[in-house]
Amino acid sequence: MLEAVLSLTALGLFLGILLSIAAKYLKVESNPLVEELESMMPGTQCGQCGYPGCAPAAEALAKGEAEVTLCPPGGKSLAAALAEKLNVEIDISKMEVKEKMLAFVDEDLCIGCTRCYQVCPTDSLLGAPQQVHTVIPDVCTSCEDCIPMCPTGALRMVSIEKTMQTWHWPKPENPNQEAPL
Repeated sequence: MLEAVLSLTALGLFLGILLSIAAKYLKVESNPLVEELESMMPGTQCGQCGYPGCAPAAEALAKGEAEVTLCPPGGKSLAAALAEKLNVEIDISKMEVKEKMLAFVDEDLCIGCTRCYQVCPTDSLLGAPQQVHTVIPDVCTSCEDCIPMCPTGALRMVSIEKTMQTWHWPKPENPNQEAPL
C-alpha cells in the first residue's frame, strides 16, 4: 500500500515538473492590445460584425483591418471607446445605429423544430423539440440569425415597447453641448 502511494506521489511530482517546464518554454505570447480590445466588446459572439466572434474582431481591429464601428450591439459608445484606444479619428455622428429589436415567436405558428435556437449565438431562444419556443429578451442581441432558419415563419423581429422600465433619457451627442431647458 505504501509503495503505491509513494509511486503515485513520485509520478505526480514528475509530471507536475514536466508541465511547468512545458508551460515556460511552450508559452504562446499574445498581443495585450487584442486582449484589451476584446474585453471592451460585448462578448456575445453574435457575428453581426462579420467576424465569427469578438476575439477575431479584436484581432482585426488591432491589425487595422477593420473599422472601429464594426460592432452594432456596442453602438456609438463602443466605437468611441475603440477609437480612443486605437488613436483613430472617427465621426460618430454619421454612424448609423439600428433600433434595438427583439426576436418574437408567434406561438400559433411555432412547431418546435429547434432550428432557431441551434443558431442563436447568445442562447436567447428557449424551447425543446415539439414544444413552443420563446425568447429571453434580456439576452437577444437583434442579430436576426434565427429568422431565416424558421420553416414556418413563426419568428420575426419586433420593436421594443417603450415602458417606464425600457425608456432611457437620450444623452446629447456632444458632451460639451448643454441640454435645452
